[in-house]
Amino acid sequence: MEVIWAHAPVTAREVCDRMTGAEERAYTTIMTTMDRLHRKGLLVREKDGPAWRYAPALSKSEFEKALADGLATEILQAHGDVALSAFVDAAAQVDEGLLDRLAQLITQRRRRRE
Repeated sequence: MEVIWAHAPVTAREVCDRMTGAEERAYTTIMTTMDRLHRKGLLVREKDGPAWRYAPALSKSEFEKALADGLATEILQAHGDVALSAFVDAAAQVDEGLLDRLAQLITQRRRRRE
């Protein structure tokens, strides 16, 4: 996704050519993965000759928010109060200012409900 966010619209071949790292990735693997991401709604595509050009359906920040929302929902549904307590403790360990920000977000959410 990083390559697509940085260079969209791109073909699978262009993504494969731009991929870096210790492991070499097969073009067919990249092509299959991009098709799956398209079917899941994470990529949009447009025909360009024999190839497809792909672009992200969401910005990086929108994607990260959706991912975090889904993960938070799963954790809270499975662990409720324990998860909330762990989240607050983790926020305090990372940065005490996050606790203030959390309080602000809670206040904003409650105001929207009223």
